[in-house]
Order: sequence, then structure tokens, then C-alpha cells
Amino acid sequence: MSEREPKKNIKEISPIDVYKLLPKTNCRECGEANCMAFATRVVNGELNVDNCPPVAKEEYRTSYEKLLRLMAPPVKTVTVGTGDRAIKIGGKYVLYRHEFTYHNPTPIALDVSDDLSDAERDERVRAIGNFTYNYIGRELRLDAIAIRSTQHDPATFASAVNAVAAQTDLPLILCTYDAAIMAAGLAHIKDLCPLLYAATKDNWKDMAELALRYRCPLVVSAPYDISALRSLTKTLNEYGVTDIVLDPGTSVEPNLAGTIHNFSQIRRAVFQQHDELLGYPLVGTPITAWLSPELSRELIQWKEACITSMLISRYADLLILHSMEGWVLLPQLIWRFNTYTDPRKPVSVDTGIRTFGTPDKNAPVLITTNYALTYFTVESDIKSANIDCYLIVVDTGGNSVESAVAGRYLTADSMAMALKDNHVPDLVDHRWLIIPGLAARLSGETEEASGWRVLVGPKDSSGLAGFLKTYWPPKER
Repeated sequence: MSEREPKKNIKEISPIDVYKLLPKTNCRECGEANCMAFATRVVNGELNVDNCPPVAKEEYRTSYEKLLRLMAPPVKTVTVGTGDRAIKIGGKYVLYRHEFTYHNPTPIALDVSDDLSDAERDERVRAIGNFTYNYIGRELRLDAIAIRSTQHDPATFASAVNAVAAQTDLPLILCTYDAAIMAAGLAHIKDLCPLLYAATKDNWKDMAELALRYRCPLVVSAPYDISALRSLTKTLNEYGVTDIVLDPGTSVEPNLAGTIHNFSQIRRAVFQQHDELLGYPLVGTPITAWLSPELSRELIQWKEACITSMLISRYADLLILHSMEGWVLLPQLIWRFNTYTDPRKPVSVDTGIRTFGTPDKNAPVLITTNYALTYFTVESDIKSANIDCYLIVVDTGGNSVESAVAGRYLTADSMAMALKDNHVPDLVDHRWLIIPGLAARLSGETEEASGWRVLVGPKDSSGLAGFLKTYWPPKER
């Protein structure tokens, strides 16, 4: 591929393109049946090139490098931090989510300023690290801490950076335009690979020196001027800085529309015009809402929440916020989770049998699908009602009950097989199965296929407690 030739879009890459560059040994070290199966999963974004151990050997080095170039996303991946909590930003293959799943969910960073007292700072760092929410079985968390220099003093900033770094393993973003202050903050955390915010047309050389010396990624900032942003990126590339994050500027007012337009234009330039100088992750700063003249704290927070949601949808790869309130953060974490799920695959849970409470030989046996939202709703309703029971989770391809019945993913045969595979007859003395109300039309077929009698439960699992109180134990018929 020549340097001037536009890189192939992921949609234009076929498994054959990848297969030609693989060792073709069908060694199965990748876990797949053969090299073609591996190539297919690489193109689908389910595996990456490094999942093939042989291709990294010296004898295949040329092919390996070609594979890396072939599969490299148009938006470069940049790593911030080290260890298990390091975050990867960027790495986008397509402009629109329906074309191909998005990779590397947008990390959300909360700020800590160096004007806080020790107690205030430590409490805020603890709160950021402890913030968590369980959403359909997934733990949603905050991802990074942005340390801001507000006192404009190197010693003060260095003290704050050291204190925060000692208290958390979250990746850090150091925020100052003063290279001397940045250097003071970097001095004791140089091995933690923080993100440096930010290089501008006035300080780019000093910031570039720090980025190269400490091998840290660097934010390039040219608010509301894409041409200047592109020019700065080119200058830094030529200087040797390649791990770059772009800051196009975030304005909550009066130019919110301009903010969204700039983010969108940059991404279109990458995917539609093949502009490699803009092919870097984008950082948004909804924290700028706090510069608003509004007197109402709630209104400022509402604006910050709104722009955050918009930028998750419109191509931001990293976001810096200030508000810690749950009503601001939780919608963003859930929206991010939903945006970054694979649109080709419903969110599902493992199949099998779950035990709730202390069921005995007379406990009810229920059945549901492996669609995550369905399962966790049923689980929550069972737990809140303190029901002792067994719950069979059937593989329905991640479809809900109604969809699974309509699409023949949930059938009489699949339920009969689930009873057998999970050895349910050994768990209880009775032969009664409770199926979801939305699967009522399968009751007769299920009795024939399984040999069990069927009770049709409520359409909504919130009615399980009342249903069991009325119909369990069942009356012989």
C-alpha cells in the first residue's frame, strides 16, 4: 500500500485479505478451527491480529506488519495510564455505529483541582474511585481523573498530582497550558503514562518535549479552528509526537451547535476524505458548562449532562466532567454502554440454572431467556419477593421472550432440552414448570415435549410473587 493510497475501510476488508497474510498452518492456537475462521473473526472485530501467536514470529514479520497496517483503524488508538485500569481511546473503524460495532467506549474523567483542601481532594478522589452502578449485570464505573492547575503554581500542582496518584490507580490527565507546571506534575508520575492537556500554538514545542521525554500522549488544542488543529498535528508529527488526542473545543453556550458540528466534521474528514492528520481520538470538555453565567447549579449541571450525552453520540473518545451527582453521571454511563454494545449481537447472559434462596424439593421451577435485560429484571423481581426457586436460563440468542417465541428461538423442544441438560428432575420431586406469560402458546407443546406439566406465569415478572401465592403449590388436574 503506497503512502498516498487511502486506507481501506473496514467494510472493504474481506476475510481473504487477512487470510492471505496469515501463516495458514491451521494450528488452532488462536482457538479457531482454522486460519480462515480466524480471519473472519478478525474482520468482524471479534479477534485481533495478536490473537494468532505464530504470526508474530520472526519468519512472518513482514506479513505481521502488513496485517497491522491493514487492520489499523482510521482513528488511531491511544493508551492512557498503565496496568489493569489503563484506558484505550479512539480506535474507531467506521463513522456510524450501524456499519460496524464501535470499539473503546468513551472514558469519562472527573476533575480534581489543586485549590482543594487535602480533605476535600481526598474525599473527591475516593468518591470518583468508588462510583459504581450495576446495569443488567455490568459494573459501570468512572474511568479517569483530570487534575487541573488552578493555582498556576508548580509546587502546588505537583503536590496535588502526587497526592492523587498515591490514592488511586485510575489513569490521570494533567491539565495546564504551562509547560513548567506540567513538568512539575510529571516529575514523580512519569511511569504512569498520564495524558498531557494541552499543547497549543503558543506552547507546542515545550509540551512536545515533555511528551517525548516521558513517552506520554499529548492533547492538541485549537478551539473552534479545525484548520489550526490540523496544522498543529502535522507539526507535532514531524517533531516526533505520534500519540495525539485532538481537542476541537467544547462550548455549551453560545455555540453548542458549533461544537457538535466541529466534532462531526473532523470525523467525516477522516472517514469520507481519508484525512490522516485528523485521524486521532477526540476529547470533549463538558466541564466548560461551569463557565456559564447561570446562577443555578442545577441548570449548569443539566447543561453539562446534555452536552455529555451529545458528545458520546457525536464522536467524543474522552470526556472531562465536573458534576458528581448520580442524576448527571448515570444516564451518561448507561447511554455509553448501550452505544458501545455490538449492534449485531444482543446483550446476553450465560445459560444454565440459577438458584435463588434455599429451594427444597418442592420449590418452583421457572424458565426465562438469556437476553440480559429480561434475565436481570426477572432476577431482581425474584430477589425482591424473596422467592426460593430454580430459574432455568435458555439460550435464545440474546432475544427477549416475545421475540424468542416469534423467532422460534424459544421452543417447546429447547425448554425440554434445558430441563434435561440442567438435571432439573434431580433437583425437585414434582414435575411442574412455570413458563413466561408471553410464551403461553407454547404450553401444550412443552408438556408433550418434556413430559412436565406447565403453568403459564405472569407476562411481567413483577407479578411472580402474587402468582406463586395463588397457584403454588399447584393443584393436580
